[in-house]
Amino acid sequence: MEENPWKTKSRKSLYSNSWIELEEHQVVTPAGTDGLYGKVKFKNKAMAILPVDEELNTWLVGQFRYTIDEYSWEIPEGGSPIGEDILEGAKRELKEETGLTAEKWTPIMRFHTSNSVTDEEGFAYLAQGLSAGETAFEDTEKIEVKKLPLKEAVQKVLDGEITDVISVAVLLKAARMLGV
Repeated sequence: MEENPWKTKSRKSLYSNSWIELEEHQVVTPAGTDGLYGKVKFKNKAMAILPVDEELNTWLVGQFRYTIDEYSWEIPEGGSPIGEDILEGAKRELKEETGLTAEKWTPIMRFHTSNSVTDEEGFAYLAQGLSAGETAFEDTEKIEVKKLPLKEAVQKVLDGEITDVISVAVLLKAARMLGV
């Protein structure tokens, strides 16, 4: 493993809420010059779940995303507080957003969403052996749930209709894993 060429001289918190903290870092760059770096620290781990049934159908969730001012179709996703068991967080998120529970959980990947500006770390699971139930949306969520063939969801990625990077990565990797 390579040694970190960046040196931190100081850091200060500029803003913090329940989900994120924005820090300003005074640094020495790999070239040896003084620099400034902004870092968004996440207070949760990202969770992504791809539910797939025996007929190779999946579920997408649609919601309006405030930050991009657009409606977005995604796989079920959410946050798990740091320190919480990652799989338990994934199970909770799947139930909250789709009403589904699963008997079988397979890790798909670990990921970093935008590692040039944030420390967010995430984990994705394939959920199988599904049972339907009631959703439990959070106050910040107005979600539409859609069941469709996994192959169709992958085509939506290829056609640029699904742009959420976590959904893109998980759908493409799972399609390869499942031979879709």
